[in-house]
Amino acid sequence: MNAFILQLLTLLTMTTSGWQLNFEQARVEAEQRHKLILLNFSGSDWCGPCIKLKKDVFESAEFTQFSEEHLVLVRADFPRSSKNKLDARQEAHNEALAEKYNRQGKFPFTVLLAPDGRVLKEWDGYPQSLTVDSFVASIRAVTPARN
Repeated sequence: MNAFILQLLTLLTMTTSGWQLNFEQARVEAEQRHKLILLNFSGSDWCGPCIKLKKDVFESAEFTQFSEEHLVLVRADFPRSSKNKLDARQEAHNEALAEKYNRQGKFPFTVLLAPDGRVLKEWDGYPQSLTVDSFVASIRAVTPARN
C-alpha cells in the first residue's frame, strides 16, 4: 500500500494538467507510445505571451484532444515570484533543458522533439497569426506519417 501511495504522489508531482515536468520520463513515454514530445519553455507568472499561449492554444479543447493522441507534453517553467518558486531539483532540471534546447532564453519557446531528443520544429514567441488549427497543422506537417 505504501508503494502505491508513493507512486501516486510521484505521478502527481510530475504532471500538471497533462503537462509533465520530468523530461526523461516524457522521453520514455514518447518512445513507448510512439509519440512526439512538445517542450514548452514558459515564464508562468511574468511572461504575458506565455500566459496567452497557454490559455489560447494549449488549454483549448482542440489542442488537448490532438495532444492526447500524438504528443507527450513537457513544461519547463521559470517563474519569478518567490511564492511560485520551484524546488531546487526542478529548477536545475529546467535549467538543463534550457541549456540544451533554449540557449537564448526565449519565452515562450516551444520545441517539437522526436523521442530521441532530435529537434523537429521550433516556435519562437507567440505570433498573433498563430491559431490552434495552424499550430496543430504545423506539427502534422513535420510528421505526416504519425498523424
